[in-house]
Amino acid sequence: MIQASAKSELQSITYKHQVGVPTVDVVIPCYNYGHYLSNCVQSVLAQEGVNVRVLIIDDASPDRTPEVGKALATEHACVEFIRHETNKGHIATYNEGLLEWSSGDYVVLLSADDILAPQAFVRAMEVMESDKSIGMVYGRTFHFHEEKQLAALPTDKPVTKFDRYPGTVWLDKRFRAGYNVITSPEVVVRGTVHRAVGGYRRELPHSGDLEIWLRIAAVSDIAFLHHTQAYYRVHPSSMQRTKYKSSFVDLVHRKAAFDSFIQHHSSISFLASLQHSVNRALASEALWDACRAFDRDRLDTVNIEELLQFAISTYKESESLPEFSALRRRQRLGAIFCHRTQIFAIPASFRWLDRRLKKARLLRHGI
Repeated sequence: MIQASAKSELQSITYKHQVGVPTVDVVIPCYNYGHYLSNCVQSVLAQEGVNVRVLIIDDASPDRTPEVGKALATEHACVEFIRHETNKGHIATYNEGLLEWSSGDYVVLLSADDILAPQAFVRAMEVMESDKSIGMVYGRTFHFHEEKQLAALPTDKPVTKFDRYPGTVWLDKRFRAGYNVITSPEVVVRGTVHRAVGGYRRELPHSGDLEIWLRIAAVSDIAFLHHTQAYYRVHPSSMQRTKYKSSFVDLVHRKAAFDSFIQHHSSISFLASLQHSVNRALASEALWDACRAFDRDRLDTVNIEELLQFAISTYKESESLPEFSALRRRQRLGAIFCHRTQIFAIPASFRWLDRRLKKARLLRHGI
C-alpha cells in the first residue's frame, strides 16, 4: 500500500461500508491543489477498519479542482464535493466542514496536498475506542517533496504503541515550550470533543491549529502514536513557505494563539503559571533569533529592534533573561566582528545540541 501511494495517480480503491465500526468524517479543503486531490482522497479510501465519509470543499479554485472533485464524488458514494462560488478563505472552509457537515464518531482535517499513511485510522481507533477520555490522537509525519519518496518507506510496526498524556500535562508542556508539535494531517479528533470546543478562530489564520489543540487538551486527554500517521507535502506554494515564512511573523502568530486560549479559559486554576511560562519562552526565542542575526551578519534581513520590542512587550522581565545579556554583548561588538570571529560559537553549539535533544524527544514521545 505504501508503494502504491508513490505513483502519480493512486489506483482506484473500492470502498465498502462496514457495520458496527466507527465512522471517520474527513474534511478536505482544496484551493488550487486539484493535481494533488486524487492521491489525497485515495489515501483516505484505503483506510481499513473504519467507515469513512469524505467532504471535498473547493474554495473557488481556478485550477482543475472542480473537475477532479466531481469525478471522485461520482465514482465513490462516500465522497461528497461542494464548491464555493467565491473564495471564503481557509478558516471559514475548515469550519464549514468540521461544524456544519461532520457528524461522525471521529473527524479529520486533511489538506488536499497531504496523504494519510496506511493503517493510520486503525491505529487511532485502537487507542481511542479503548479509552474514552482521549479526545485527540496524533502521530509522526513524514515530510516529502514527491510521492516517489514514499516508496522506500518501511512498513510500519504491526503493534500499536503510544503515549497517553492527561490534558493538563500536555497543556503545560506546550506552554513551557511555546511552539506547536503537530503538523496537522496526522490528527484524529473525537467528534463530540471537536463539536464541543468549536471551530477554528478567524482571527488566527496562521496559528488556529495550535490554539484548537490547546482547547481540546483543556477538555480531554491526548495520545501520541509511535507511528507515521501521515505524509506532509513540502512545496514552495504552501502558506507555510509564502505568507507566514518569517520567523518573526511566526512568533507573533504563536503568541496570538496562546493569548487567545488564555483569554477564553480564565477558569483554569494554573492559568497564571501557563501565561508566565509561554511569555518567557517566546521572549527567549525572539532574543535568540536576534543574537543569531549578529552571529551570521544578517542585520540587513533581520529586524533586531522588532524582535527586541516583541520580547520586552511579551515578557516584562526580559532583561533578566540570559538571551538579553547575550544580545547586548553582540550589539557592543557588532555583527561583522561576531560573524568573522565566531566568538559565540560555543554557546551557540550548546543551544543547537539542546534543540537536537528536544527534537529527538519529540520524535519519540510527541511532546
